[in-house]
Amino acid sequence: MEERNELYPVFLKVNKLNILVVGGGQVGHEKLHFLFKSSPNANVEIVAKWFLPETEELAKKHGAKLTKGRYRRKYLKNRHFVIAATNDAKLNKRVYKHAKKRYLLANIADTPELCDFYMGGIVNKGHVKIAISTNGKSPTAAKRLRQFFEEVIPEDVNQMVENLNEYRSTIKGDFEAKVEQMNSITESLKVKNKSDD
Repeated sequence: MEERNELYPVFLKVNKLNILVVGGGQVGHEKLHFLFKSSPNANVEIVAKWFLPETEELAKKHGAKLTKGRYRRKYLKNRHFVIAATNDAKLNKRVYKHAKKRYLLANIADTPELCDFYMGGIVNKGHVKIAISTNGKSPTAAKRLRQFFEEVIPEDVNQMVENLNEYRSTIKGDFEAKVEQMNSITESLKVKNKSDD
């Protein structure tokens, strides 16, 4: 039987969540960069013994809190999830164990078996956001797919979404009637399979 991707995609309002990132080096910087690229107002605290200058700059730009010092279990208090992104595998594993005791979601860099979630490739065009997952198998494939979708999705897709939202607010009737009307209007967005012709 073929292996399936059983991850459930969600879009988190990270500006309303408390996120801890452990690690101020290159791996931590990468995680922060992609988090802020997608969600510039994410509520983040970064804990590390030292920080790359570009990490300090990124944190300042997005209002993230930098805490210089060693990771301690107390930093997990009042968090919703944690990202461990250090080059110390033992420390990363310790963060994971502490997170599990508190029922927190954890992402441990480059260790798929210690991840409750993955930070996949993201395509962002205004209100339209597409997340891409390879089930932790190939970040490079996710990157290439992201680049592909960024090229093929038209720049004016945001205007279409705005127009459909305005139209939706004018539709009368119950939920089922509204869904039926919106489905009818957006039917032309489906790509026809050649065998359908």
